[in-house]
Amino acid sequence: MSTVTDTTTTTDAADGDASTETVRLVNGLSCDLPASSPLAKLLKSQRTWVGPDAKQRLAILRAAKSVAIVGASPKPQRSSYFVGTYLQQSSDYRLYFVNPMETEILGQPAYASLADLPEVPDIVVVFRRGSDIPSVIDDVVAVGAKTIWVQLGIWNQDAAYSGEEQGLTVVMDRCIKVEHARFHGGLHLLGFDTGQITARKTIR
Repeated sequence: MSTVTDTTTTTDAADGDASTETVRLVNGLSCDLPASSPLAKLLKSQRTWVGPDAKQRLAILRAAKSVAIVGASPKPQRSSYFVGTYLQQSSDYRLYFVNPMETEILGQPAYASLADLPEVPDIVVVFRRGSDIPSVIDDVVAVGAKTIWVQLGIWNQDAAYSGEEQGLTVVMDRCIKVEHARFHGGLHLLGFDTGQITARKTIR
């Protein structure tokens, strides 16, 4: 049996309010289901998008020279602050913070938008709600960045598909700090965080 790879919502022009789910199958065929049906709701809730595998994520991190963090915070209790601290101390990346409400984060200037950065970043790391990801993708595409990295716990697979259709490399629901540390010796073999922020540089 073919498995579902994607669903999109459309509106039936005949009655104006009856929406349907277009279910795309791996064999290339598709069919429409009423959006309110239990099957359509089940399929929409399933994760069908698959991002870069471990080797591909390592290649992304190795190739990058600059990283911008959208939604960066100056508050130590925020995960974006910890990730920014880690990348400052444990990577060679040129690091930029994007937050229109701040002027400085971790001793560096904070920028109002990606368009204000002095260069196009290789990776745009995003700490925003899942519903905000489509607009961030628009900004990433507009400035010409090639990779958007959506942080752990944030998921919008429709946006991921859209980003890929626009030529972006999309990483989603993964922590760049954890991934970088895993590949650069900052995690134990079993994958547990050592709890340390280190300036050790190995395979970069």
